Amino acid sequence: MDRVLEQEVCRRAGDRCEYCLLPQAASTLKHVVDHVIARQHGGRTALGNLALCCGRCNLYKGPNIAGLDPETGQLTRLFNPRTDLWPEHFRWDGPRLEAVSAVGRTTIAVLALNKPARVRARQALIYAGGLP
Repeated sequence: MDRVLEQEVCRRAGDRCEYCLLPQAASTLKHVVDHVIARQHGGRTALGNLALCCGRCNLYKGPNIAGLDPETGQLTRLFNPRTDLWPEHFRWDGPRLEAVSAVGRTTIAVLALNKPARVRARQALIYAGGLP
């Protein structure tokens, strides 16, 4: 990927994962540039389809663009940081992420955003002032 494009993605994201908001500085894994719509689904390597993603979110998201809403069982798209506003789909409940929408519920489930280790890490970041 073009280095200038990668730098622009990082700058736009404020060096935070655009899914879970983990700062790059607090991560043990390097954040990566994610294709929101995977190339195998026709997604382009262009600024409008790229998001900064922590290693854990990237691992769980993979090429997924949808999942099953754990509440309704309906196929539901995942959060898209290029077209969605984070607060319309998620809110903080201490170190846990809570869903505000079906997209939020599905994204939390598919990306395993509330796995115990991730919640503990966010609790430590909140204590240190690194998360809202």
